[in-house]
Amino acid sequence: MAERKRARVEAEAEEWQRRKRGRRRQRRGRRKKRGDPVEVLGEEVMGLVMELLDARSVARCTAVSRAWYGVAADNRLWAPKCAELMAGKAHIPRLTTIRTASKLSTYSMAITDGKRSRITKEDLCDHAWEYSFTTAAPEYWRNLDPSWKRTGPPMRRYFHHDGYHSADPHDAVWGGHECEYTVITSFVGDGQIRDHYVRINRWPPMKVSRKEDWSWELSNNLYRYNSIPDADDKGCTGPLFPVW
Repeated sequence: MAERKRARVEAEAEEWQRRKRGRRRQRRGRRKKRGDPVEVLGEEVMGLVMELLDARSVARCTAVSRAWYGVAADNRLWAPKCAELMAGKAHIPRLTTIRTASKLSTYSMAITDGKRSRITKEDLCDHAWEYSFTTAAPEYWRNLDPSWKRTGPPMRRYFHHDGYHSADPHDAVWGGHECEYTVITSFVGDGQIRDHYVRINRWPPMKVSRKEDWSWELSNNLYRYNSIPDADDKGCTGPLFPVW
């Protein structure tokens, strides 16, 4: 009795496997009949089609199949998209200079870095900064600001890797005093940033914000710092390794 039951189970399992193989053959036949667009059109034509897509759609194509990934991840396809992404940006991330990275990876890292609001010492020191007072600042200080009086360009400030902060010569506001800066970041339990600001000496701290053109702003109720665009002047800036 047990042997007949075991034989019946084995026969049913074998039949199930046979039907499974048959369904696989049918699916392969249907795919072969329809044809993969890459196989039908060829990689060159498929690449031309993908050039008409936006970057997000091309990135999604990499998940379709190995053949699609080979076309969608082509550096020739992503090079112009990288150039389009970085056109008009104030600062180009130094991450984009990694030679071993593909253009797809470069595009992805640039997008992520452009949304980063956590400023680093490299970000501070790689740029010159415009310094100006707000309407809440005392009138005495606003009168020393040439951009307020419209008698000259905004004042400039500079951050240095040794922790010092400086200004241009003959700056009426600066006064020749020594300055040091500190980047202060605190986190909550799950690793999210709770507070993030830059402080110079013991003056009011400045909160950090990022603009759509990837420039930075440090500000409080009395004054603000705005990073001066430099993408066309000295190239890439910021940290070399990801800081998300």
